Amino acid sequence: MSRALRVAIVGAGPAGIYAADLLTKAERDFEVSIDLFERLPAPFGLVRYGVAPDHPRIKGIINALIKVLDRGDIRLFGNVDFGTDITLEQLQDHYDAVIFSTGSFVDARLDIPGVDLPRSYGAADFVNWYDSHPDVGQEWPLDAQRVAVIGNGNVALDVARILAKQADDLLSTEIPDHVYDGLKKSEVTDVHVFGRRGPAQTKFTPLELRELGHVKDVDIIVYPEDFEFDEASMAAIHSNNQVKQVTKTLTDFTLREPTGAPRRLHLHFLHAPVAVLGTQEEGVTGLRTERQELDGNAGVTGTGEFVDWGMDAVYRAVGYFGSPLPGLPFDQARGVITNVEGRVVDGDAQATAAQAETIPGVYTTGWIKRGPVGLIGHTKGDALETITHLIEDRAAGALPEPAHPGEDDIVDFLDAAGVEYVDWEGYHLLEAAEKAAGEPHGRERIKIATREGMLAQARRAVESAAEAPAGH
Repeated sequence: MSRALRVAIVGAGPAGIYAADLLTKAERDFEVSIDLFERLPAPFGLVRYGVAPDHPRIKGIINALIKVLDRGDIRLFGNVDFGTDITLEQLQDHYDAVIFSTGSFVDARLDIPGVDLPRSYGAADFVNWYDSHPDVGQEWPLDAQRVAVIGNGNVALDVARILAKQADDLLSTEIPDHVYDGLKKSEVTDVHVFGRRGPAQTKFTPLELRELGHVKDVDIIVYPEDFEFDEASMAAIHSNNQVKQVTKTLTDFTLREPTGAPRRLHLHFLHAPVAVLGTQEEGVTGLRTERQELDGNAGVTGTGEFVDWGMDAVYRAVGYFGSPLPGLPFDQARGVITNVEGRVVDGDAQATAAQAETIPGVYTTGWIKRGPVGLIGHTKGDALETITHLIEDRAAGALPEPAHPGEDDIVDFLDAAGVEYVDWEGYHLLEAAEKAAGEPHGRERIKIATREGMLAQARRAVESAAEAPAGH
């Protein structure tokens, strides 16, 4: 009987877990053995570290991912950093195929003057702070009163809402004390969200936008002069239910009267940022925007009319961007591993599959494959395409033969290298500790915010195994 196909998946966010799940369920004539590698002590990627803490419904996706890993047919090696703890060559020494699903987790660049001034922040950094990412410090400066958020997607909305929301309204969530204390001391009075397109072109989802209108002690302020709808806008409203709901909610906001709430959240449309104002000594003092007008084709053009807004801080929420990985080709323009339909290739990613120089046995899926766009459904489609090609390559005999394919071989390698990895049992101990911390306060969990703290809880799995009597 032939041995099982050994597959390593680097990155245990939704993309990696979906790829593993689809491979276990795919129609094939061979057995598979799959190991997930994750650089953080806990899996789930941006679902754990990119979704705002006051959105537990979205975080419910984690429950579905847990069910996949609870089956026991996919192993987890958390706290293993690709490039440092293990290299591509070493993975290829142990696996027939390697799939990279490392995602996109740094801010896309916004190339305007002043973007690097003090108090000009990337939204991803702020999200990492309030989501208690273990590699991020526990302090965040919240001494600005007037804050600009650049972007018209859900991340911009999350950042604006967390900045405007009263800290006490987040006490029921999973945030640890340092996040609560930081937000409690915030001096924010006004948060301004700027988007360069019109209301019908925003990337907000209807639910996120409606929730914004229910934030306590915050007035939502919109500006009637920003509400332009051209022919393309009206076509989108009539043909797309999501666009229809978003524009209706935004239009409803125009009917609201300010209540005198202590904080205000302003939504601006048709304002393209052209410069962050300030000096290195003073930091940010303002934001300059250019008024835009709709061009009839769902795009905008500048009018030459500029507006300077007094601001004390700027947050850039213009999207995520992929990071290059050691030993892998990378498309610097798109921020993705160079690939054709999930097969990693050397050379031009625009080449056809027949023209591309495929790297045998190396694949990619998720945002690091196609860029940071789309929702969970797109991630599943990505994974299916990649897995289909992997199975085709196996059938064609195109996968290289690893020197050490045994399931225990990789464990021996990590142990010999002194890598303190977190297995699935260790994750469950971490999860139990977070839930136990939240229980006295009536909260589902309180996140452990440091890598050391997370490892200390997960380490109990190793200690329990070592202490167990022989035969147990």
